[in-house]
Amino acid sequence: MATASERGECAVAEKQRQEAPEDSVLTRIGQAIMLHRAGDREEARNRLAELWREIGPQGNAFHRCTLAHYMADTQDDPRDELAWDLRALAAAEGFVTERFPEAGGIPRAAVADGPGPRHPLVALRAFFPSLHLNLAADYAGLDRPADARAQLRRAKASANALADGDYRQGLREAIDRLESRIDGAAGYSA
Repeated sequence: MATASERGECAVAEKQRQEAPEDSVLTRIGQAIMLHRAGDREEARNRLAELWREIGPQGNAFHRCTLAHYMADTQDDPRDELAWDLRALAAAEGFVTERFPEAGGIPRAAVADGPGPRHPLVALRAFFPSLHLNLAADYAGLDRPADARAQLRRAKASANALADGDYRQGLREAIDRLESRIDGAAGYSA
């Protein structure tokens, strides 16, 4: 069963695919996600790797972020998962700062929720909490609790910037669960 975070991310990716039907890259990423969720992890990883080679390091940052975010989930080695999650975050941060350096990243109008087509920046804003949450889980899995807690703080801050709703609530719950798990492993009590 997909988590609230996964359902929200799929909704973000689906919305992007619907609003940009000519974007075959997002369609192919979506197909790989479906393969992975259906249990074919290796084929999903192979397709995403092929697409990553096609996009290249200078390719569309939104595509690189989306692909790396989902590629991380197909990894067997936790260090590889961390590397892909870091690539996803770097692409997302690069997308923001490449387009709006004078505003320190994100101009207010570019991230406003409301009617009309969604700019990839709005979709990326929805990815940031999950990107940081995934990094926190990666670090926790690698027994790096201080790094995990730092990423949890970032996940909380970016989740707080989202509109109220199921996706935001699901992220908050996932953040709380991971925080409890990290605290429990460290012997903290609430």
